[in-house]
Amino acid sequence: MRTALVLARKEVLEILRTWRLYVLPSIMLLFAATGPLLAKYTPQLLGAVAGGQLGSLHLPEPTVFDSYGQWIKNLSQLVLFALIIMYGGIVSTERRSGTAVLVLTKPASRGAFVLVKAVVHALYVMVLLIACTFVTWGLSAVLFPTAPGGPLWSAALVWLVLAVAYLSLMTLFSVLIPSAAGASGAGLGAFVVLSVGGLWKPLSDYSPAGLLGRAASIAGGDSAGFPFLPVATALVMSVAAVGLAATIFRRKEL
Repeated sequence: MRTALVLARKEVLEILRTWRLYVLPSIMLLFAATGPLLAKYTPQLLGAVAGGQLGSLHLPEPTVFDSYGQWIKNLSQLVLFALIIMYGGIVSTERRSGTAVLVLTKPASRGAFVLVKAVVHALYVMVLLIACTFVTWGLSAVLFPTAPGGPLWSAALVWLVLAVAYLSLMTLFSVLIPSAAGASGAGLGAFVVLSVGGLWKPLSDYSPAGLLGRAASIAGGDSAGFPFLPVATALVMSVAAVGLAATIFRRKEL
C-alpha cells in the first residue's frame, strides 16, 4: 500500500507539473462553456446570417437536450481524440526517458507501476468530467426554462466508462508499442472499429461499441434505460487491458 501511494503521488505531481494540467482541462472547459451557448443561439445565428434565404424553413426551438447533446457529442468525438493522442506515451515515454528505470529500482513492482498509472489518470479524467459537466449544467439552467440533471449526468457516466476503457487500451498499447505516435494510431484505429461496430445492433447492445450511441441518446432525453450490459463489458475490458498491460510490462526490458 505504501508503494502504491508513492507511485500515485508521483503521477499526481507529473500531472500538476506538466502540460497534462492544461491541455485536457482547457479543451473540456471550452466545450462545456460553449456547448449550451451554441445550442441556444445557433438557430438565431443561422437566421441572421442566412436572412431570407431560408425561405419558409422553420428552425425548431432549441431545448435543454440540445445543450446536453452538444456536450456529449464533443466528449464523444474531440475529447476522446485528445485523450487517445495524449495517452499514447503514458508508459513508453517513461521507458524512453529512463524515468521508469529510476522508479523501478526502488521497491516498486512493475505491475503496480502500470496499475497505479492507469487508476490515477482515470480519476483525473473523472474529476475533469464532473467539473465540466457542472459547467454545462449550470449554463443550461440559465439559458433554458428547465435543466433536469438526470439525463445529463447519466450520459456523462456512460461516457466516463467509455473514456476509462480507452485509457486502459492506451495503457496496453503504450506497453506494446514503443512509439507514442504508434500507440495513438492504434488507439484511433480502435476508436474507428468500435464506432463502426456500434452500427450493428447485436454488438451495440452487448459491447462497449454501443456506449457512444447510448450516451448521445440519453443526453437527448431518450428514456430507453441505462445500458448496463455495454457498461459492464466496457469495465471488464478495462480491467483486462490494464491487467494484460501489467503482465506484459513485467517481462519487458527497460
